[in-house]
Amino acid sequence: MRRCLFAIVTLMSTLVAAQTLPAPQAVTNPKQISSKQDLRVERNLSIEKLYMTRQVGRPDWSPDGQQIVFVSNLSGRNNLWIVPAEGGWPLQLTVSDQRQTAPAWSPDGKWIAYQSDYDGDEQWDIFLVSPKSGMVVNLTNTREIAEEDPTWSPDGRYLAYQVKPKTSSAFEIDIYDTLMRKVQHLTSNTPKDKMNTGPVWSNDGRYIAYTQHEAKGTNSNIFIAEVATGKSTLLTPHDGEHLYRVDDFSPGLMKDEMVLLVTSNAGNGYENVGRLAIGTKGTIHGVLLPDAIQWLTQDKWEINGGHFSPDGERVTWTANVDGNTEIVVHELYGAKTTTSLPLPKGLNELAGKSSHFSKDGANLLYYHNGPTAAGDLWIYRLADRTSQQITHSMLAGVRREDMVEPYLVHYPSKDGKWTISAFVYMPYNLPRKPESPAIVYIHGGPTAQTVNSFNRFVQFMVNNGYIVIAPNYRGSTGYGNEFQQANLFDMGGGDLQDVLAAADWIQKTGYVDPKKLIVMGGSYGGYLSMMAVTRAPEVWAAGVPIVPFVNYFTEIENEDPVLREMDLATMGDPVKNKALYEDRSPIFFVDKIKAPLLLLAGGNDPRCPKSEAQQVVDAVKKNGGIAEYKVYENEGHGFARVENQIDAYKRVADFLRAHVPPADCYCSLKE
Repeated sequence: MRRCLFAIVTLMSTLVAAQTLPAPQAVTNPKQISSKQDLRVERNLSIEKLYMTRQVGRPDWSPDGQQIVFVSNLSGRNNLWIVPAEGGWPLQLTVSDQRQTAPAWSPDGKWIAYQSDYDGDEQWDIFLVSPKSGMVVNLTNTREIAEEDPTWSPDGRYLAYQVKPKTSSAFEIDIYDTLMRKVQHLTSNTPKDKMNTGPVWSNDGRYIAYTQHEAKGTNSNIFIAEVATGKSTLLTPHDGEHLYRVDDFSPGLMKDEMVLLVTSNAGNGYENVGRLAIGTKGTIHGVLLPDAIQWLTQDKWEINGGHFSPDGERVTWTANVDGNTEIVVHELYGAKTTTSLPLPKGLNELAGKSSHFSKDGANLLYYHNGPTAAGDLWIYRLADRTSQQITHSMLAGVRREDMVEPYLVHYPSKDGKWTISAFVYMPYNLPRKPESPAIVYIHGGPTAQTVNSFNRFVQFMVNNGYIVIAPNYRGSTGYGNEFQQANLFDMGGGDLQDVLAAADWIQKTGYVDPKKLIVMGGSYGGYLSMMAVTRAPEVWAAGVPIVPFVNYFTEIENEDPVLREMDLATMGDPVKNKALYEDRSPIFFVDKIKAPLLLLAGGNDPRCPKSEAQQVVDAVKKNGGIAEYKVYENEGHGFARVENQIDAYKRVADFLRAHVPPADCYCSLKE
């Protein structure tokens, strides 16, 4: 790697405030899992009802704090909507058959920038829409180049965003001058295994801080670039591999320095939040000098930085404690108090592209969902510590009483190296008899995590008598650096064993028929589902891989170049490591499959192309097995259109009822 020409100074760190978050109680004895008895519960949930509950996300404040723009599928498509900040019925701002996301309101209030792609192909363009007239302008209009994450300069003249040509694996950062209609390349010639992301403007508009990720996912850095010259300075020189990410710029200069809010695992191997000061006077050869990171947290959970308050007196962050996320406000001066917002358990996330705070600093915008509550936007009033719901996603006829809260469980990995966390969803009114089916539900990523959030399909299956266990296998986020890296160069190895251990553990509850185990997942979860049915074929009664990859050789050949670099960085060279690639490609073991399969794919998926699933269907059918298959030609990596979501998960439910019926179902296989 090319070394910088200025002196490298290893970052030192100091701790300002430490908070130890207690570990939640988890069930470790499967016999302690029980089905609650409640005769008022009805089996009346349907796929149609659940998928017509609205999806809400990616909001931003209007500059005056009176309105909020957000993304919702209220119309059946992910379009932009506007709602008054005090609540009320939202108005649809954009109408498009294509999905839209990442809205950012301009500081002068005249435009909202957003990104949109074409049938899920992830070739995003940046658009502008007038919040008053609804007029839409395609700002970039580049079908072979993806532009993402539009971010306004403080004066509202410029937009910074990430840019990547379709054939490139490197993300750069460009700046668009909306007045002169010119593009400036802030970064260029980034190595193919690196990505520049998350541009953050300084309050005076002179600088942009950004994060540079490496494809392996184990190392990243923060840079600051001078907008006028494009000169970038590394702010996080370090030895070894650590993750650094910039979250926000302090609102103003303090004693000749700028301050960044950052998230990093450099302190103790877990992601924590700190302040990084940058001197503006003392320089070496014109390079800005970073100070020591001043840690605001030093926990052993996943802590993610938020934003500074408008006056710079407070900062926010979120704390993910074993799948439940809480929001924290910290006073930087005076008493330096740290306050967790009094919110229900589940997924609580800070919201707002430009700021989580309203312009006057009095309110916080956040997003809440839980296992029985679809995601909605809320405003928290800091003065009286109360919350107001802004959007309402649930529909009449979907009763929370008919849905379940999961158990948090821990079980040992088969090799004894790790404690694996999982959520277990138990249907109501089951007898403790080994007669019910169970689904091992595998998240994608693998650098992701199953959290205590609303899952429409899981709630439907549980309401229909299926037990679900959703493991956070090694390689998942949320449990520290060592755990997250535990499957490097071992994809489909130890993580698969953690999935199989989940199947073993759930059987010990006394509720599960060992002949009725189902494995299901999407993306990398679809890959692990295929690994499961090929490497442990005797375990499974059915498998449902959704948008999977199955052949490392063809996947690397056909996937998006960014994903290709990631796979090469985490699995090694396919020629030198040919034996590993073959061993971890389930397509070479399809003849072992005993379970019927249902595979779903997106026609424009750039991550796991539909040809991956097609290989499985062809091979299984050639061997005389069952492999049902559906391609949604106007979708990508996952399904955005509501009618496709409903069709896809009705297919899954019908397939499972036919092949692995619940204990009290008099279903029969379809002719």
